Order: sequence, then C-alpha cells, then structure tokens
Amino acid sequence: MPKLKTHKGAQARVRFSGSGKLLRMKGHSSHLRRKKPKRTRRMYDDTLPVSRADRAKVRRLLPYG
Repeated sequence: MPKLKTHKGAQARVRFSGSGKLLRMKGHSSHLRRKKPKRTRRMYDDTLPVSRADRAKVRRLLPYG
C-alpha cells in the first residue's frame, strides 16, 4: 500500500495533544490586533479541541498524527 501524504495546511493549524486529542487555535487572531480589547486578545491565546463534526475529516488529512 502506498504512503499517505500529510496535508501541510492542516499540519500547520492542528496539533495532537499527549493523549491524542486534536487541538486548534482560534482564527482571525493577528488581524488588527492592537485595536481589539485586551479581553478579546487574551481569548485568542487558548487552544481549543477540534469539534466532533470535524474530527474525522482532520484525522484523514493527518494520517501519521
């Protein structure tokens, strides 16, 4: 069976936690950041789990994760 290719865009955006969960960052975090409230800027610092609806799609893009 041939090797599966990793989707590099997904690899840059999603990472696996130690227990195997998929984690992502929020989007739109760097655009016009200085004028956003401090509370909003802090909210962009968190990593969030990938939603259950998208997990299977993302795992297909990252076969060796």
